[in-house]
Order: sequence, then C-alpha cells, then structure tokens
Amino acid sequence: MSIRIVIADDQALVRGALAALLALEDDIEVAGVAADGAEAVRLVQELTPDVCLMDIQMPDLDGIEATRRLRQASPGTRVLVVTTFARPGYLRSALDAGAAGFMAKDAPAEELADAVRRVHSGLRVVDSALAEESLFEGANPLSERERQVLRLAVDGRSAAAIASEVFLSAGTVRNHLSAVIGKTGAANRAQAVRIAQDKGWI
Repeated sequence: MSIRIVIADDQALVRGALAALLALEDDIEVAGVAADGAEAVRLVQELTPDVCLMDIQMPDLDGIEATRRLRQASPGTRVLVVTTFARPGYLRSALDAGAAGFMAKDAPAEELADAVRRVHSGLRVVDSALAEESLFEGANPLSERERQVLRLAVDGRSAAAIASEVFLSAGTVRNHLSAVIGKTGAANRAQAVRIAQDKGWI
C-alpha cells in the first residue's frame, strides 16, 4: 500500500515542487497540501495520512506548534519537518513537539523520499550535520515566557506594548528582556533577537 502524505508549507512554489517530486514515487501518495499550520492540523484530522511533511516558519500557526497539535489529534500520523531553517534550536523544538524527523529543504529528492519511508516505518530521521551541531550547541536556555516576550520584541515594540499583550507589568517584561540579553550574551535587545533567531530559539 502507498504511504499517504500531507505537505504543509506556506510557499506555493515549494509546496507544489515537493508534491510533484514525491508523487513520482510508486509507493507515496500525496493526499493533500496545506498553506499553514492550522490548515495542516485540519487536513490531518480529516485525512489521517501516514506522514505529514511540515515546514517551520508559517503564518498563524508555526510548524512546531502545529506538530504538537497534530500529534495529539492524530497520533498515528508521523511528522517529518522539512525546512529552510535548519538550526539546532528548531531541531530540538521539533523533536520535543513530537516530530519523527528533521531535514533541510535542499536535500536531494531521493533522500527526502527515503526519509518519508523511514519515518513511516517507525524510525527517526535527522540530518546528521545538524544533529552534531545541536549536540554541541546545548539546549535552548530561554524559558517559554522569555521566548514569548522576545518574539513580541522582534519588531522593536516597547516594553509597555509587549506587557499589554501578555498581561504582565512593563517592569516584568523589562526583567524578562534583561534575562534574555544575559542568557544570549548580547549587548542589547536587538542583538538578543538576532542571536535567538539565528539559533532557532524563537
């Protein structure tokens, strides 16, 4: 029987290319495609595919949270993260959310098809170079609240503006941002954002 898959990616060109490539495989059937994480969760609930190929950075609901929800809604569906953002922090977050595999989008088509088969068979598939980097990089040092505050600080909004969104005082938000600066070794908030993004921590 064919391995039924759903592909989730917010870029239509990438979505179409992945679907076209994998549809050429005799044992893989593309059951559906999704443009964001929320649509991926809905499709998986509706179609119950064997494997979902999941991008990370998508609007509304990112791939990490979508993976977490998808695994709860359809435990039989395995998740293979396929992303441009092959960073150690994303790898750890994806695996923690329940993903069974993690690959970069620039992997050869035959490697991607093989990864789908291996994930479907119950194995874990992780890009070897990224796994090694992740091992030496260490875990994400930021707490969930610190990550939340830092994500809202990406566009430069004030502590007061962030506080109003997360129901904290401006002073508490400033304390979280100070802690983030210390943990990342940054000189200021903007640099802390860049470091955290580069490492895949937010």
